[in-house]
Amino acid sequence: MAEGAGATASDGTPRRDFLTLVTTAFVGVGVGAIAWPFIASLQPARDVLALASTEVDLAPIAEGSAVTVMWRGKPVFVRSRTPAEVQEARAVPMSQLPDPATDQSRVEKDKWLVVVGVCTHLGCVPLGQKPTDPRGDYGGWFCPCHGSHYDTSGRIRKGPAPRNLAIPQYAFTSDTKIKIG
Repeated sequence: MAEGAGATASDGTPRRDFLTLVTTAFVGVGVGAIAWPFIASLQPARDVLALASTEVDLAPIAEGSAVTVMWRGKPVFVRSRTPAEVQEARAVPMSQLPDPATDQSRVEKDKWLVVVGVCTHLGCVPLGQKPTDPRGDYGGWFCPCHGSHYDTSGRIRKGPAPRNLAIPQYAFTSDTKIKIG
C-alpha cells in the first residue's frame, strides 16, 4: 500500500475525514461571507429609519389652516379645523358617502385632522392646503387630475377616488405636538 493512502492522523481519524471537515468549514465561512452583505442590504437604510416617524408642532397652525409635513416620503396634511368644519363633517349622512366612515372615527381630537395627502384614485396630491387652493365642493381637498372631491374629514364625496384619504398612525405627545408613525 502506498504511504499516503489510508493514512490516519495522530488521533486515529483518517486524513480524508479531516480534509472533508476543513473543506466544509471553509465553504460554510465563504457562503456566510458572501451572503451577509446581501442579507444586510435587505435592511432599511438609516435615512429611511429616520423617516419612520416625525413630530409636528401644532401651536403655529392657525384655526382653519393646514400644514404639510413629509412622512415616509409622502405628504401628510395636518389641518386645524374650525368648529363649523367639524359640525359640517359630522352632519353628513353615511348613506351619502362612497366610503362610509364617521368623522369621530377619523380624528383623535375634534379640532385636528391628520391625513395622508395622496389621492386614492391614482396617487396625485390633492389641492386644498393653501388658502388660495380650490377645496372642492365640500370644503376639504380637490384633486384636479380627475376631479375627486374630499370633505373636511378627508372622506371622498365626489369623483373617481374609491376610498377616503388614509389616516396615518399618530398620537398626541402633548396638547400641542403629535408624533406621526
